[in-house]
Amino acid sequence: MREIHVSQIEETVARLCVEANLRLPDALRQRIEAAAQEEDMPLAREILGDLTRNLDAAREMRLPICQDTGMAVVFAALGQDARIVGGDFEEAVNRGVARGYTEGYLRCSVVGDPLRRVNTGDNTPAVIHLRLMPGDALKLDVCPKGFGSENMSRLKMLTPAAGEDDIVAFAVETARIAGGNPCPPMVLGIGVGGNFESCALLAKRALCRGAGQHHPNPFYAALERRILEEVNALGIGPQGFGGRATALWAAIEAGATHIAGLPVAVNVGCHVNRHAGAVL
Repeated sequence: MREIHVSQIEETVARLCVEANLRLPDALRQRIEAAAQEEDMPLAREILGDLTRNLDAAREMRLPICQDTGMAVVFAALGQDARIVGGDFEEAVNRGVARGYTEGYLRCSVVGDPLRRVNTGDNTPAVIHLRLMPGDALKLDVCPKGFGSENMSRLKMLTPAAGEDDIVAFAVETARIAGGNPCPPMVLGIGVGGNFESCALLAKRALCRGAGQHHPNPFYAALERRILEEVNALGIGPQGFGGRATALWAAIEAGATHIAGLPVAVNVGCHVNRHAGAVL
């Protein structure tokens, strides 16, 4: 059985926290650049240009691409033939987050209690999702999530009588209600199925899928394209000032559900929908 020491996990998470906050995935940057070329409205085109210049400046000066460096969401897939040694897994992840945010001079935005709102000072604890997979590796994905967009997310328990049109309508309505609040152009992660809590997790996983990667099932890939088209028809545009680019990407993850329900969740991401990954 392969052993993975917690020091490796801590080091990797710390590095990924900084990397994710300083550099946008290339595929998403390309979507912003393409949107600027396709934009008809001069103001919208200028704003999209400003967004790419901000990305360039962040990379050159090693500064965060957004002042809200997010709550750290960590997806961990652990191989069944691997063994964590040297300490506690979750403690190692949180030490990594603490190091990444404090040593990387990233804004710490987490309060330890939701009502007695005292900042923890190191952006911990992280939100950790751990699952088992075949093999002996550990796959880590760090997805810092800002709350200007997170606050615009919604979940609805539809009935089995609902269909594709209702799912599209809910996603489009969510984008319309969000308006300029989530710093559009947005990225939408849509979870369909499961139950109340797993539907939201499906949406988060969809949001962290790379832009340009459609669902492998053609049925859901077509639904992703339809949602993106109808959201962009809203005309909210970059930063809410109008234009064609209201959303850069829409991704769906679907799961089995109960005969009596059809949960749908929309996790809204801003134009700096960040994530970085590594395999140990």
